[in-house]
Parts: sequence; structure tokens; C-alpha cells
Amino acid sequence: MIIRSLKEVQEMSGGKGLKQSDESIMLNGVTTDSRSIVEGSLFIPLIGEKFNGHTFAEKALSEGAAAVLWQEGQPNPPSDGPVIFVQDTLSALQQLAGEYRRQIGVKVVGVTGSNGKTTTKDLIAAVAGTKYTVHKTKGNFNNHIGLPLTLLEMNEDTEVAVLEMGMSARGEISTLSKLAEPDIAVITNIGESHLMDLGSREGIAEAKLEIIEGLHAEGVFIYIGDEPLLQERITWATQNCITFGEDEENQLYPVSVESASNGMTFTVNDSSQEFYVPILGRHNVLNSLAALAAGRSLGITDEEAAKGLRALEMTRMRLEMSESKEGYSIINDAYNASPTSMKAGISLTEDMGGYHRKILILGDMLELGEKEEDFHREVGEFINPEKTSLVITYGKLGKNIAEGALKKLGEERVFSFEDKAELISFIQNTAASGDLLYLKASRAMKLEEVVEAVS
Repeated sequence: MIIRSLKEVQEMSGGKGLKQSDESIMLNGVTTDSRSIVEGSLFIPLIGEKFNGHTFAEKALSEGAAAVLWQEGQPNPPSDGPVIFVQDTLSALQQLAGEYRRQIGVKVVGVTGSNGKTTTKDLIAAVAGTKYTVHKTKGNFNNHIGLPLTLLEMNEDTEVAVLEMGMSARGEISTLSKLAEPDIAVITNIGESHLMDLGSREGIAEAKLEIIEGLHAEGVFIYIGDEPLLQERITWATQNCITFGEDEENQLYPVSVESASNGMTFTVNDSSQEFYVPILGRHNVLNSLAALAAGRSLGITDEEAAKGLRALEMTRMRLEMSESKEGYSIINDAYNASPTSMKAGISLTEDMGGYHRKILILGDMLELGEKEEDFHREVGEFINPEKTSLVITYGKLGKNIAEGALKKLGEERVFSFEDKAELISFIQNTAASGDLLYLKASRAMKLEEVVEAVS
């Protein structure tokens, strides 16, 4: 984490007003949450629509904060602790993080995309970790607040930072990219997430492409070459680009792919190295290709990359496989969902052998805009009745998945719930030893609560 004197912090954040007697005080880390104050940390109070962190500044100092930033114009700054005055606390947080990133001289890999960015971030970190000291985004710290906090959590010896960049509106990725100044920028794919805000897949593609706005002039841009919405918008000739995907016109594409025990084995077109990644799904082979391209750009050999992929440590609720005490298997893929990622998970489940029955438990996919009901019905219609035994949906929008599935599976194999307790009870009374359960929905549906209850 950042360790600097308050004088240095004031200079790095563009602040003023620090008493000379406080300039030599050293801080250890930064937080915007007064509930997680660490002794000697800097508290940065942010202002939101329904909260004002400045009201917690006194509490933060009393619980061990070394100092606080204070936005000019806010009344009653603390008088019993070091205070640095700034024009805007959010901008100061971002400026502090950007300056810290430049001082360390770390190589930055920025990752965005509609689906797969968290998994790809983890894959790139695993590959880079075979040769470098790596720091990566934790959880969902991928927005205009989380990304600068992630940068400020880096230790001085960090050599590579792998940063996930999320968004819900135009301009947000641009802000993150200009803040992080990536040496390598990655776009995993263009899906349907955030259609409510951006209106079309074309709008999503344009928003994701903002990641190159902060990319260093000599930086590397890695993107899914199978996506025409990206291809038709990339017009420059001098950019150092690497494409990956299924199509053989890409620079990296899989030659052979085989499902293994709890993972995938694959080879690529330009290497004799065999790779194994301990997560399921052909879509994760493509995510692994993005990680391989990033690794090569960092000077990592394919042999080193193979070791990194094999040792992957995943963010929770991303295709987590477990066994229940009743003897059925559970795939927890409940971190988030979109039509593209849900269809990929369904395909993965349908292709897995060795199970008595395959049961899909699918919930609402959010932020899909005016066509949200159609997208849910399409997911239901996508399900193969010959490879899926039961479909169980959860939520108001989930009913549309059930409606689409009914066309092929029939009423005796499709069930829909809006009450989570009823859903849990039904699963507990229905699932049996030898079954495979796959659970996926948008994060707000909290399907992990179902996983915990039926495990």
C-alpha cells in the first residue's frame, strides 16, 4: 500500500493547507470507508447522492486515521487532526492514485469487456505472476472509486498491475484508462450488458473502446477479433494490436480444445505448448488466449504462461464447482449474468458428461433495456431439451426464461419462482445424488444464498 509523508500526499493530490508541523507524519494506506480505518491511514471522504463522508471525518481521526482530505466548501473541518484541503475529494483520490502509479513505474494491464473481464483479469494475473510481482483488482473494485483505491493498495515492489475496468455509461472507461495509463489494454468481448444505458451493442463497443484513450503510445491493444463491431471501429494502422478468437484470421486461435476434469486443455495455432486451465467452458479458452497474448507482451514464455494458467486462483462465484452433502454437484456462476454469458454457461453444462440429470437454475439478467423480456425468452429457447433435464427460474424476468424453455421442454420440466425460500425448498426436494446444478443470474439476485442453502 502507499506509504508516504503527508507533505508528499498533499503534493501528489494537489492539496493545500497542511500545517508544517504535520508534514513529516507518515501514512499507511488510504480508505474511503470510515468503518475500515487502519491505524495511520488517510481517510478520503466522498460525497454521493445520499451520503457525505465528511460527516465521518472526526470519527475516522479518533479511530486512528493519520489525516483526512477535506473538500473546500464543506463546513466544519476537523480541528483535532491533520487536514489536507482539496477542491474535490474524488478528483484528489484519482490524482493521488495516478501519481503513485507513475512513481512506482509499474506496468499496467487494463481489462474491460461485457463478459469475462474478471476471469480474464485473474488469468492475466496468473500468467504475469510466473515472472513478476503482481497486484490485481479485488472483487468489483473496478469503477472510478475502486480502481484508484486498487492502485493505492499496491506495494512499492509491484511490477505488474492487472486492473479490471467496469462501466455503466459512456465516458467511464475513458476516465479509468486515462487514470491508469495502461501499457496493455484488453477487450474480452461485446455483449448486451448495459443496453439500458447505452442503447445498442454499437454503443457498448464504442464505450469499451475508450480503454485505448489512456493507452501508452507504444502500448499493446489485445481484443476479440471475432467481433465485427470492434473490427469496423479500429481504423488506425500503426497501433500494436493482437487479435484472439475462434476465427483463424485472428493472430491467436485455438487449434484443439478438450474438456478435462474441472478444466480445459487446449493448444493454439502458433505454439507447440499444451495449456491447461482449471476452469470450465470453451469461452474460458478464449479468455486464456487473451491472457497468453498479454503474457507474451510482458516477455513471458508460453511455457511460463502454461504454468501460470494451471495455477490459476479465481475470483469467487465464477464457475465454482462443489459437492453437496446430498451427493449432487453444484456450479456456482452467480457473480453476474448477461445473455451471452448465460448461454455460454448453459452450453458448458450441456456438454458435461457423467451426471444423472442436469438442472439449470437461472435468474434475472438486469440492465438489458427495452428488450429485456425478449433476451430472457431467447435464453430459454436456447436450452437443448436433449441435454437438460430441468429448468428452474427465479425472479420476475426469469419467468420469461421459463416461457422460452416451455416450448421445447414442456411444463413437467420447467418451474418458475419469485420467492427465494420457495425456490430453495423446491431444489432441496428435487435435486438428487448424481445430479449437476448450474446457477446463474445478475449479481443483485444473490443466487449465492441459494447455493449456500442447498450445499
